[in-house]
Amino acid sequence: QVQLVESGGGLVQAGGSLRLSCAASGRTSVGYAKAWFRQAPGKEREFVAAISWSGGVTYYADSVKGRFTISRDNAKNTMYLQMNSLKPEDTAVYYCAAKRVRDLYETRTVLNDYDYWGQGTQVTVSS
Repeated sequence: QVQLVESGGGLVQAGGSLRLSCAASGRTSVGYAKAWFRQAPGKEREFVAAISWSGGVTYYADSVKGRFTISRDNAKNTMYLQMNSLKPEDTAVYYCAAKRVRDLYETRTVLNDYDYWGQGTQVTVSS
């Protein structure tokens, strides 16, 4: 069983930065693609960024491209989301997700493709 725990959320002013972490229990460093999603109040959960098992392939939503960076440290079984130049519209609960894959370079951007989810961490950006 895989368990994911997010941390690093908080309150930040517009233009500021935060780094989210997603620590995994179980052996998710091998054979798992991972991603970040977010859900703002009254809205559906949406894709933010994805990273392959190898870490060599990444994919971003247009709304965060150039501002956010996804990465993973397989030795620590942890994934990160570095968020720079934050905007009020980035305010949401951020969730990490993992999916068992066979391809070292596979990434997924669809919410329903993911098997495991964390409990979420709140990010609030004030204007």
